Amino acid sequence: MGTDEWEKAGRRRHLSGVEIFTLEMGPFEDELYEPLLVIHGFPTSSFDYRLVAGGLAKNRKVLLLDLPGFGLSAKPDMRYSVEMHADIVMAYVSELGVTALSLMTHDMGDTVGGELLARHTEGRWPVDVKRRVLTNGSIYLEMAHLTDGQQLLLALPDEAVATGPDRTALAAALAATMAAGSTAARDDLAGDAELICREGGNTLLTRTIRYVEDRRRAEDRYTGAIENHPSRLGVIWGSEDPIAVREMTTRLVQRRPDASLFMLDGVGHYPMLEAPDEFLAATSRILDPDASDQASDGVG
Repeated sequence: MGTDEWEKAGRRRHLSGVEIFTLEMGPFEDELYEPLLVIHGFPTSSFDYRLVAGGLAKNRKVLLLDLPGFGLSAKPDMRYSVEMHADIVMAYVSELGVTALSLMTHDMGDTVGGELLARHTEGRWPVDVKRRVLTNGSIYLEMAHLTDGQQLLLALPDEAVATGPDRTALAAALAATMAAGSTAARDDLAGDAELICREGGNTLLTRTIRYVEDRRRAEDRYTGAIENHPSRLGVIWGSEDPIAVREMTTRLVQRRPDASLFMLDGVGHYPMLEAPDEFLAATSRILDPDASDQASDGVG
């Protein structure tokens, strides 16, 4: 599915004063399968899930959105924060009238998810989070291997730049986070780069990356919620991620021994794009009510 088809399949909603692109797929009501809320990472968008959204929506409603500053959502020149992203997600879920869901997060979305889980624990998010799928993200920031590009963005002031990286440079940067063997995925990033650049988003990367500073400031809150929230936790991880290294999962499983870990060998930072079939198989084993709890070092 290309970016035009993806855009036509969704709609824009005004949430917390910002125009947000949203997309709902699959049957909305099912007695066995609660809706699945998907939160994407930096610097991409819900388009990351184009290869797996149909499979995810086979039995359940899948709720996707582009956070402000990303993809097809509005990109105002403003301070971007984890708290603001969480506000947007809460407004989206509330507008749909969803009271119980499963949560799937990736990269920056792991941090936004951590804030949502913390609010749920505090009684500030009245939604029953039943199951979670956590995928490659810097949940332990001191273990992360930030790229030179990420470090450069963080070193610059929190303000828009006159000229951002072009589509070619962005596609190359995304490809560098994938495993060397993920040839098809590495060659199919033009749409992702296009959506980063849409409405000048490439000039705002110095602003949208500030979630890293938020994570440093409140890591105990975000990671603590990821570790301790009582919902069923499954972890799907690309073993060759150069940023969110696999050792992070070792620490997480030590602290959350009931978590199911699915390590996808030969896969990098974007398992939903690099190994969509294996990603869907692992997701099914985490989310389906009658699925086995047995994890694996590879799914196929």
